[in-house]
Amino acid sequence: MANRIHATAVVDAGAELGDGIEVGPYCVVGEGVRLGDGCRLVAHVVLQGPSDIGPENEFHPFASVGGRTQAIRYGGEPTRLKIGRGNCFRECVTINRGNGPGDVTEIGSGNHLLAYAHVGHDCRVGDHCVFSNSGTLGGHVVVEDRVIIGGLSAVHQFCRLGRFGFIGGCAKVEQDLPPFMLVDGNPAEPRGVNSVGLRRHGVAEETIRMLKEAFRLLYRSGLNTTQAVERISAELGPCPEIDHLVAFIRASERGIIH
Repeated sequence: MANRIHATAVVDAGAELGDGIEVGPYCVVGEGVRLGDGCRLVAHVVLQGPSDIGPENEFHPFASVGGRTQAIRYGGEPTRLKIGRGNCFRECVTINRGNGPGDVTEIGSGNHLLAYAHVGHDCRVGDHCVFSNSGTLGGHVVVEDRVIIGGLSAVHQFCRLGRFGFIGGCAKVEQDLPPFMLVDGNPAEPRGVNSVGLRRHGVAEETIRMLKEAFRLLYRSGLNTTQAVERISAELGPCPEIDHLVAFIRASERGIIH
């Protein structure tokens, strides 16, 4: 299938384009960008490299993807951006490459980043996440699958957001968000289990019940985190979701949101 490249677009000779790609008016595709089959650049999109972008990604006006890190100490070392397939990047989304020699910023597949969302250098974003308008990640943030970030929310550098986590709008996240949990506020505080999101994806009611009990032990029992995790591990399950929650908390370096 032939590519459609608008007469006003600029595609560098060092860019590699797959098949069936649409490059709209006033777009710029820079050197070192590799675009997979079926990608669509609506208009006024800037893609910079080195960036390896998978198939069927859609970029809306004024998205700036693959630019150099905004970190002041960056000295021009070779870094990369890697993007999976089937993502949607809405207006004015910004995504930066890595920050040190060989570093990579990674975006998975099936994600939806709304207007003005930002992914900082060296972040790793999983699959099927939603960043609402102006959702922002500092550098080195790890986002597991199916996380939802509310509008105007910001995540501090080096934080981890666990699978099926939910961050309310205008929240300030300074520590790790445990999987399956919902937080809100400035600073963010735990509010409960993301029951709605879990039910939408077919998670069993018994699993949700166990996660609610895990939430109670973590946040409402008076136990410290270590004691709560030991109780959760000993008393709940066997259950893959509980096992993942326990492993995530035990691996936390910044501590979990309280």
